[in-house]
Amino acid sequence: MSTTADTYTPTDRTVPTRSRERASYDKALVHSILDEAYVCHLGFVRDGAPVVLPTLFGRVGDRLYVHGSTGSRPLRAAGDGVAAPGLPVCLTVTHVDGLVLARSAFHHSLNYRSVVVHGTAHQVTDPEERRTALDALVDQVVPGRSADSRPANSKELAATAVLRLDLDEVSAKVRSGGPNDDPEDLTLPYWSGVVPVQGGYGPPVPAGDLDPTIGLPAYLTAL
Repeated sequence: MSTTADTYTPTDRTVPTRSRERASYDKALVHSILDEAYVCHLGFVRDGAPVVLPTLFGRVGDRLYVHGSTGSRPLRAAGDGVAAPGLPVCLTVTHVDGLVLARSAFHHSLNYRSVVVHGTAHQVTDPEERRTALDALVDQVVPGRSADSRPANSKELAATAVLRLDLDEVSAKVRSGGPNDDPEDLTLPYWSGVVPVQGGYGPPVPAGDLDPTIGLPAYLTAL
């Protein structure tokens, strides 16, 4: 699938059937939505039935990485693109920015930013790429953390499978603004508007067995 320097190419699977005006293929927007998240939902078919798993992910350029146990059947099924053709997947990320309350129940909605990625996932077998992917997974949650923790050892690496999914067939979808009340409902005596949804972090709580001489890292105070 071709892309330009700044946009992804729309396909039949990435053009929504409803609210097409909310869809975007802008790379910078897609990357910004992904980079603000660390939990995705990974969908695939197992034994003829759909499965959707919530899992951590990391982005490196135009690639996403997810990880799991080497004993996982879907991860084994993904193969490396040589011995096996890979695992067809759909990966999604969503942020909820506001609750949109209209005068009518029908027009209630959410303000949101989402990304949907279609593609074929493959196991990462190259040792250097695996380490890069695992660092990206850690840094996706807390930027800078991978350099401030012990890297996975050989036993841990042997127990961990990593999947690679190229950002190729991908789209973003965004809703913003207030409710879309029908003109005939504007005089109804019901509150209408948006309730913003704001995320945040509380003060870090040190482990009970942490050496008291170890101070709070700068990347945590930055949160």
